[in-house]
Amino acid sequence: MTAFYFKYRLQLFITLILVFLLGLFICLAPATFLSSRIYIAYMSTIPFTAILALAITPVIISGEIDLSFPAVMATGGFVFAGLYLETGSVGLAVTAALLTGLLSGFINGVLVVKVGVPSIIATIGTQFFWRGITVLASGGLAKSLVDLRDTQLHNLFVGRISGVIPAQSVWMLLVVAVLWLLVNRYPFGDNIRFTGDNAEAAKAMGIRVGRTKIGVFCLMGFFSSFAGVLLCMEMASWWPTQGEGYMLLVFASVFVGGTSVFGGKGTIYGSFIGAVIVGIIEAGIISSGISGLWTRMVYGIIIILAVSIYATFRK
Repeated sequence: MTAFYFKYRLQLFITLILVFLLGLFICLAPATFLSSRIYIAYMSTIPFTAILALAITPVIISGEIDLSFPAVMATGGFVFAGLYLETGSVGLAVTAALLTGLLSGFINGVLVVKVGVPSIIATIGTQFFWRGITVLASGGLAKSLVDLRDTQLHNLFVGRISGVIPAQSVWMLLVVAVLWLLVNRYPFGDNIRFTGDNAEAAKAMGIRVGRTKIGVFCLMGFFSSFAGVLLCMEMASWWPTQGEGYMLLVFASVFVGGTSVFGGKGTIYGSFIGAVIVGIIEAGIISSGISGLWTRMVYGIIIILAVSIYATFRK
C-alpha cells in the first residue's frame, strides 16, 4: 500500500481536488450539481480543452513548450471548413485539416531541433504565422457550416449518443487512452521522459532526442487541428479568432494535473483530471451565486496551490 501511495500520490492528490470541488459545488448549488444537465453540458465543452491539454503534456514532459496551438486550431478549422464548403466531402476536409496540423507540428519540431531556435520563441513565431495566414486567406470573415449537421460524420464526431451524450466526450476518452498507452506502455514514452529529464544523458543512452522532440510536436499539431475540427462541427461555423482563449485553460489544466514545467515528469491522467477541474470551475462559481469575475482569481489560487504541493511532494 505504501509503495502504491508513493507511486501514484500525485494522481491521488489531483483526484481528491476534483472530488472536493464537486462536493463543494454540490453543497453550494445542489439544484444545479445534482442534475444531469450540468454534466451533459460539461461533456460537450470540456473535451476541447482536454484534448489540447493531453496533447501538450508530452511536449512539456520532453522539456519543450508549444504556444502555437491556438493558431493551429484556427488553421486546421479553416482548412476543414473551406474544403467542406468547396467539395461537400467531410472525410476529405477532416483528412486535410489533420495533415495541416501534422505539418505545423513538424515545422515547430524542425525549428527547435534542426535550426536550434528555443521552443518558446519558435512557437510564438509560428503562432503569429498561422494566425496571420489564416486571417489573410479568409479575409477575416467567418464561415457558416450549418449544412454540416445533416451529415453522418457530424453525428460521429459531435452528435449525441442515444440523443444525450455528446460524442466529443467519447473522442476525448479515446485520446486519453491512446496517449496514456503511448506515454506509459511504449518506448517512445520513456524516450520523452528521459529527454525532458536530461537530454545529454538521453543521447548517451542512444535515445534519438531530436526525433523524439519532433514527434511530440507533430502529435501536438495533429490534435490541435483535431480539436479545431471538432469545435467547427459543434458550433457549425468557423471564425478567424477560433482557438483564442484556450491558452490559459490548457496550461492551467496541465500544471494543475502535476506535469513539471521543467520537463521529465508528468501524467496523462493528471492532465485529463486537471482539464475537468478547470472546466467545472466557472460554471460552479456562477451556479453558487458568486460573480463570474472571481473565476480567474480562483484559477490562479488552484494553480499556485497545486504546483506548490507538487513541489513539496517531489522534495
